[in-house]
Amino acid sequence: MEYTALYRKYRPQTFSEMVGQDHITKTLKNQIMAGRLGHAYLFNGGRGTGKTSAAKILARAVNCLNPKDGEPCNECKICKAMLEGSLTDVVEMDAASNNSVEDIRAIRDEVNFLPTLAKYRVYIIDEVHMLSTGAFNALLKTLEEPPAHVKFILATTEPQKLPATILSRCQRFDFKRLSDADLVKRLTIVCEKSQINITKEALNIIAVLAEGAARDALSILERCSQQEDEKIDANMVKELVGIPNITFVNKIVENILEYQPQEALKTLEEILADGKDLTNLLWEIIKYIKDILVYKTSQNLGLYNKEELSQIAKISETISKERLIQLIYELSEIENRIKWSTQKEIMLQAGIIKLSTKVNYDGIEELKNKLQQLENEMKSGKWITNKNEILQKETTPQKQETKKVPTKANIANLTSEQYWAKVVEQLKNSGKMILYSNLVNTKAKQKDDLTIEVIFPNGLTKFGRDLLQKPENMQEIVKLVSMECGKEMRIKYIDAVDYIPKEENNIENMVKQLDVPINIIEE
Repeated sequence: MEYTALYRKYRPQTFSEMVGQDHITKTLKNQIMAGRLGHAYLFNGGRGTGKTSAAKILARAVNCLNPKDGEPCNECKICKAMLEGSLTDVVEMDAASNNSVEDIRAIRDEVNFLPTLAKYRVYIIDEVHMLSTGAFNALLKTLEEPPAHVKFILATTEPQKLPATILSRCQRFDFKRLSDADLVKRLTIVCEKSQINITKEALNIIAVLAEGAARDALSILERCSQQEDEKIDANMVKELVGIPNITFVNKIVENILEYQPQEALKTLEEILADGKDLTNLLWEIIKYIKDILVYKTSQNLGLYNKEELSQIAKISETISKERLIQLIYELSEIENRIKWSTQKEIMLQAGIIKLSTKVNYDGIEELKNKLQQLENEMKSGKWITNKNEILQKETTPQKQETKKVPTKANIANLTSEQYWAKVVEQLKNSGKMILYSNLVNTKAKQKDDLTIEVIFPNGLTKFGRDLLQKPENMQEIVKLVSMECGKEMRIKYIDAVDYIPKEENNIENMVKQLDVPINIIEE
């Protein structure tokens, strides 16, 4: 007997067998029972979400001789003929390979003929967005006013590519991505029918890997089920799809967080020597750090056992949310660079070394604390900042202080000495910690009436520049600066390597006064 793939063998035969699309199946069954069928349907959704299965079920349901509650019986001669693929009244066409005007004209000529056995002629056009412009035009009139005995069911993953004239003539149903719980439910049914011995943990991993697509989940399950008389567990699934063991992922993440570049490289070599895919490895590391962040925020994770959860809990207690978010951004940047690199392994090793080197993060927290202390002292009136010197003064009563509105004459001083600190503080208070951490140790100078220069004393990295120059981030900073300056301003980022202020001759004095650890390196 010829072998049939699991996703074909266990394709849902009724609406009730479909999972995760109750909002669609309920509506279709009600239409069938009430006899209010549309002449054209558009099924839209991601791959493996049930579009083609629903189209086949609908085609049988509208022609079934003994329908029950809007479901096809799958026992009458019409249903059996459709299941066997021998009924000529139901035509399935793949628009990816049949997208010409001639293919659609053939349909246009056929629709005038009455069905041979069934009540309706049903045309199922899959990947309909692949039709050419001429084919869409040829279909348009027929789709608008088809004969009473014709039904069209169009399926697509990209509805935005369909002309508005086609979209407006169809009843649109959007198939949503299947949840992990729905996928596990469907996989459990298939495993019971196929007598596949598998652990619950393995099912959860397959559901996560499938990313909401039932067909992908069944394909992974089928690959794992080829091991005869062997129970499928989580390690087997990871081994077959090339995902590193969670122990190694945990170890390399700990090495990065604890600033141990040598240990991180050693762990990386062990993983790569085992033949694991670089992309899968990065995906697992990013996902693991994301899960630590989720656990730190909500104390809730569902895909880990008790031992793994205890490891995640231990890590989450020693790391800040800001560091975790920064790692996710930087690892994603490494993943993007690796895609276009011919030396993927070298790029990954360099990235891991950079992330696990303490110099990237060591001084930031200390500088944050120093800056916060300085801001508190300035707010209390302990310091008056001047262009050439810093003088200590007596604290004046709070009730005598009045808020000054910046004028055109003193905008430069206000921006460079007072208002830039306010802008950075506002970013912190509004929760934009990535922007705050990149601007926390910067200075600002007014270049002219319309431009503010933001100076980076410690240098500006490519990652930081790309982040700050994103349109949404630039717009936010410009907005805050303009509000503080009292007029529309522009921002320009200056790297300290190319910009050396000439006015700050007494910086050593300031260092002694403020006790800020600053190293001056002259080349």
